[in-house]
Formats: sequence, structure tokens, C-alpha cells
Amino acid sequence: MTRTLLTSATILALSLAACSPSDIERVPGTVDMSIEELRDKIKGGWAAQVIGVTYGGPTEFQYNGTFMQDDDPIAWYDGYLTETFHRNPGLYDDIYMDLTFVDVLEREGLDAPATSFARAFAEAPYPLWHANQMARYNILSGIEPPSSGHWRNNPHADDIDFQIEADFAGLMNPAMPNSAAGFCDTIGHTMNYGDGWYGGVFVAALYAEAFTTSDVNTVVQRALSMIPKESLFYQTIADVILWHARYPHDWRQTWFEIQKKWSREVGCPEGVFRAFNIDARINAAYVVLGLLYGGGDFDLTLSIATRAGQDSDCNPATAAGILGTMLGYDDIPSKWKSDLPNVESIDFPYTSISLSDVYDLSLEHALSLIERNGGLVTTDSVRIVRQTPEPVPLEQSFVGHYPFDQKWGINQWAPLTVKTEAVYEFDGVGFVVDGRAVTRDGNEHIVIVDLYVDDVLEQTVELTTDFRRRKNTPFWQYDMAEGSHTLRFVVRIPNDAANFEINRVIFYRSQPAPAATH
Repeated sequence: MTRTLLTSATILALSLAACSPSDIERVPGTVDMSIEELRDKIKGGWAAQVIGVTYGGPTEFQYNGTFMQDDDPIAWYDGYLTETFHRNPGLYDDIYMDLTFVDVLEREGLDAPATSFARAFAEAPYPLWHANQMARYNILSGIEPPSSGHWRNNPHADDIDFQIEADFAGLMNPAMPNSAAGFCDTIGHTMNYGDGWYGGVFVAALYAEAFTTSDVNTVVQRALSMIPKESLFYQTIADVILWHARYPHDWRQTWFEIQKKWSREVGCPEGVFRAFNIDARINAAYVVLGLLYGGGDFDLTLSIATRAGQDSDCNPATAAGILGTMLGYDDIPSKWKSDLPNVESIDFPYTSISLSDVYDLSLEHALSLIERNGGLVTTDSVRIVRQTPEPVPLEQSFVGHYPFDQKWGINQWAPLTVKTEAVYEFDGVGFVVDGRAVTRDGNEHIVIVDLYVDDVLEQTVELTTDFRRRKNTPFWQYDMAEGSHTLRFVVRIPNDAANFEINRVIFYRSQPAPAATH
């Protein structure tokens, strides 16, 4: 990839048309910062994100519906970053996804269209999961953003995907959360909608606000004001803030309150009726749990965000990145960053961008956006016009859809191999299938499956066994007429080399189940 990294000479060139520091007088509503301080904070955000994901990596989805006890060890030692970079490079998927978008910005400019970002990750060689993979399938099938992320086209719309990929938007928009939200709108709707999209907006705003204050509570409150109060995402995070005030010294009590009220999964078929939860809201709640109870302490923030469980590599990465931005690279405790110089020049998997590269790229993009949003760039400082957070529009997924029943393939340990056809009956308004096409000989095959709903052919889907191009959720339908329905899955041409397997079919009705009273 050809690109120009920001050097001191580049900074000087950018500033020639601007004024000198002596020309600037203090202006209300602005933030003044040296370019070195700005760079240090951007560098701290990226570096701490890498530290966090490395720290939490071994615990990812090992603690679902529970938290890690204090005596459960989490490894960290000199050389651990270098070891992980070489032995487990795939751990950094949330970072190289960020870098996909950073690369598009560098190649096409800050006004690159949504289709450019969508194509970049849809055609990339790396593996994807959940909302990202469903969006990739949609894009490759001709469904472009924002439709590719909408819940009617993507059962994973509320999943965590964009939440763990939005760091770049905040890091290049210091004190400019509304500008960051604009990039989230362009890119985040590729794979998410509603609460899933709000996760990215919230994280980007957390980063943007972290540039200008050392008070974690202020950062969280200001970032949350970007989210519509009617949304479940807002209500979840507002509750975490409330419970932190009520139980200021007991993060576990707040964890239990989160679990009791907000752990219910609606969309992702792998998580409904299970302890596994990749929903953006609950994982964002664990990020905020780490930030609030960590109180600016780097060690404690990482520990709590990791020990809260679920997506416990991405959550400490997010929490650490925000705190690293607030502290700046130089003030990250030395035990965490001593190994960083050994990995900063290593390109992340599937990219030609290293940590050192992205430090420069994000600074370059930040300087351009500061000027674009009315600020000033001089030879050695910036003046940022601070933005008052403005709520983004209200979006809600799965309204009027409540999972109430499931039918297994064979049982909870064995999927049903559909040789010719499979039939399911239910009363409700929708369904989603947790299933896949499976190769039996290691080669790629296509399994063609017809879906009949109430004896009417609704869909014909070609399911590939290729992991990169798979349709990771093969069938779903929402907003059906309330009543009795019959689903019939018919394999057109049975193939001994590949099969269509059904793990579960989950059914929805229009009303929630009555609350248990005993």
C-alpha cells in the first residue's frame, strides 16, 4: 500500500497556511493542545487497545453469564505482547478491522463513500463472524449499506461488531463526537443497526471526549448523551451509571444488576436462550463497568473489564483504549508498555499497517478534521472547536419480537442433517435458524435449499461451505402474520459430500412472556 505518513515536515507544511501560536487568543468553547500532546493521546489510545485485547485474549467467551473471581489468574509478563503477536495474530481482529477503514480513509480521503468501506471488508481475506459476516454475505449478494446492516436483513444487527471497530472514528476526532458519529453513520450501518450501531457511536464518543478530561465519569456521561434516551442501549448504560453511584465500591453487585435486567438476548441465534451474549449493550455495560470502577487506574480498569466476562478481549481493549487516550502513551504504566517497542513496527494480519503507522495516520486524519470542523493547526499546536454532543436518530431492532420457544436439530448436542427435507411448526410472528452448510470431504460445495412457509416457496438459498463467504445465519423471517405457521426446508439436490445442518430453530411471538413470580 502506498501512503504518506505524517512527519514533522508534513506538520510544518500543513501549518504554513495557518497562524502561529502567538496569533491565538483563548476562545471559549475551544480546546488548545500541542501537537505532541495530541499525538501522545492518539498513540496512547491505539497502544492501550492492543494491550487490552492481548491481556483479555485467553478469557474470551470463557466466562459467559458469570464473572472471573479475583484468584483466577490472568497472565502478563515481559515479552507477552511479542509472543502473542507471533503466536496468535488472529487475536487482533477488532484492530485490523479498524485498520481496514483507516486504510480506505487514507486512500480515498475523509469523504470516502460507504460502498468503499463496505467493499474493503467484504472482499478482505480475513475470517468474520456474526454481524460482520452477515453483512459481508449481504454485500457480496448485492445488498449494500445501510440495508446490509438492517435487522430485517441481518439477525446480528444488535451484536458487538461495530462497537469493537469504531475506535478509529473517535481517535481522529478529538473533542468532536458529532464528527465521529458522522463516520459511524457512514461505516457502522454496513454491519449494524439500532443498539448494535449505538455501540459504535458510544465508543467513538468515549474516545473523542477522553482527549479533554481526566474524569472518567464525565467522559461516560457526555458520550452517553449521543444516544437517544428511548433506546435500550441508553437505558442499559444509564443503569450502570446509577448502580455505580449506589454501589460505588462493589463492581460485582453492579454486574449482578446488569445481569438481572439486561442479559436477555433477542437477535443473535447463537445467544438466544443461552449464557453466551455478544450483544453490544451488555458488553458496552462491561466496558463502562471497568471505566467507572477503575476510576482512571489502568490496572484496575483492565482487570474489571476482563473479569466481567463475555467478549472479554474486546471489552478490556475498548476500556483500555479510552483510558490510554485520556492518559496519553507516556503515562500508561511501564509494565504494560515495556514490550510495545518490539511490536510497533509489525504489520497487523491482513494489512500493511503497523502500530507505528496508525499513530501517524490517525494524527494526520485528526489534524485535517480539526481544520474541517473550524479549528486551527499551527506549527506546534492545535485549537479544537469543542462539539456539544448531539443525540443521533432513534433506531430500534426486533420491535414486537420476543423469543419464546426453540426446537433443536436432534438435541442440544447434535444437529439435524437435512438429507431431503425438514419440517417445523410454530405459532408466532417470526423465526431464525441457527444452521450451516457443512463439507464432508474438505472441499468447497454449494447446498441449495428451498424454504417453504405455509406451503409457499419463500426463498431459495445457495449455501456455500466456504467459511469466508458463508451465510452464517441461513434463514430467518420477521414480521409474519401472528398465528400458526409451517416451515419446510427442502434440499434440492442431495449431496453426500456436503449437507445442510440445523442446530436450532428459534421462534418469536409479539408479546413478552409473563414475568416469573415464584
